[in-house]
Amino acid sequence: MIHVCSLSGLPELTASLQRFDLLTLLSPSAATQDWSGFARERHVQLSFHDIVELSPGLIAPDADVMQAILDFGRGAAGDRALLVHCWAGVSRSSAAAYAIACDRNPGYEAEIADELRRRSPYVTPNRLMVKLADEMLGRDGRMNEAIARIGRGAETAEGKPYQLPLRWPI
Repeated sequence: MIHVCSLSGLPELTASLQRFDLLTLLSPSAATQDWSGFARERHVQLSFHDIVELSPGLIAPDADVMQAILDFGRGAAGDRALLVHCWAGVSRSSAAAYAIACDRNPGYEAEIADELRRRSPYVTPNRLMVKLADEMLGRDGRMNEAIARIGRGAETAEGKPYQLPLRWPI
């Protein structure tokens, strides 16, 4: 499973997991965190803004960021959960979870997007991250179309933790 949450939801969620790999997606301006209290096996931290188009003074997700996210997913061991978080648990983390699940399960892009929406009414995956992953994985727009079809999630300041299956079909 891929577990997804916000930064504030991280302590409670990590306490419920025995072994996990942690992917942190925060803005460059985020306060420095002490991650030593989390019993993770691996930790990858990426720093970029939650934007969907280039904007002066802001760091957009790019191919290097998406490659690091896909590499994180590919490096997972079968006995460890993947835990992905961003500031609110809505956009960057859900796009990363979607990309990782799609990378592992070619041809299930629409089903994964539907399940993402079913498991969290709040998620609005970062469209630029999805576009980059779609291109990198050679999905010919299927990932973009699936995320566009499920639409924007319900308004919230912070999403609730959820899980997305890593293997399909479920």
